[in-house]
Amino acid sequence: MNKLLATHLVTWTFAALACAAEPVWLSDQPVPKAAELSELKGVEFHVIKANEPERDGYVWLHGVVLAWHKGKLFASFGNNKGEENTPGEEARGRVSSDGGRTWGDVFTIGVGDAPDHAVSHGVFLSHGDALWAFQGSFYGHMSKVHTRAYLLNEASGAWEKKGVVVDRGFWPMQEPQKMVDGNWIMSGVRVGDGHPAAVAISHGDDFTQWDLVLIPKPADQSMWGESGVIVDGKRVQNFARFGGDALALTAVSEDYGRTWTESLPSNLPMATAKPYAGVLSTGQRYLIGTMTADGGKRRSPLTIAVGRPGENGFRKIFRIRDSVCPQSPGDSSPRVNLSYPYAIEHEGKLYVGYSNSGGHRGNHNSAELAVIPITELRVE
Repeated sequence: MNKLLATHLVTWTFAALACAAEPVWLSDQPVPKAAELSELKGVEFHVIKANEPERDGYVWLHGVVLAWHKGKLFASFGNNKGEENTPGEEARGRVSSDGGRTWGDVFTIGVGDAPDHAVSHGVFLSHGDALWAFQGSFYGHMSKVHTRAYLLNEASGAWEKKGVVVDRGFWPMQEPQKMVDGNWIMSGVRVGDGHPAAVAISHGDDFTQWDLVLIPKPADQSMWGESGVIVDGKRVQNFARFGGDALALTAVSEDYGRTWTESLPSNLPMATAKPYAGVLSTGQRYLIGTMTADGGKRRSPLTIAVGRPGENGFRKIFRIRDSVCPQSPGDSSPRVNLSYPYAIEHEGKLYVGYSNSGGHRGNHNSAELAVIPITELRVE
């Protein structure tokens, strides 16, 4: 078998938790309501790609991701002149040379190879001198989901196809992260069979070879397991999107992502949308989504939960952006949804990309950016 098509579905075992996941909200104070969120100062807002079908014909946009590579900020997203989850989806992006204030022309990473094939949003990895892109891909209406890899040819500006690198329903949602055992772990969702959270684990630095590991869940648990991970030595914690309730799901691995506890509801409210998890240079864990005590499934405001350095959890929730935001050049109205966040830290700032619905349905979004000073995310 061609090694680019070789994907190994790893058999997993798990230690089931008695009734619920380990606590992730660690404060002795309750989770705040939207009106009680902590405020951030000095946040900058920029538009990566406006929703402008009257100009370019593209009505659907989702899945903003970011990467710093050789001093430039790259952004990518899924784009479609038709509707979501149809074969017209393309992987497209833009580059900024001034930290997201202005953006160059839209480029294409990948498109379908056949009329019923789509290449959609994915993730970047800047490693050494190379910039990789791993894109979710499917046939028809979300059938035969898989991940395809592309490598930027910086001389020509073209994205070179590296083929299918993860199969069996895996769609990546977070950039690969290096683990101390020498492998990389890439978090996402396995589309099909209850849509559990999943991770792909590399064979060292070979980014064309990945093992797929499914994170177990209760058989009756409804979820759409788009997920992100926080890596701490051999311990990896996964945060995933619920389907039924507005709570963050979480699971833990103690062996570099090879075996997992079940994805179970945590004690942190979170809207039913893709979250993003990470660790700041300060050692603080963070989770981005819509997390308020009174928000339910509503996808606003956009928030970030932060803990103290070294803690496996969160103590404070900051407001990144409200639906109505006079400071932003992007869409602003009470009906705006802010969702599918992605983040990367660079030179003392956290760059957060996200979709802004502009009040439209069907994820007819704009791609936007918030830039947060890391010093604003302190937790006493």
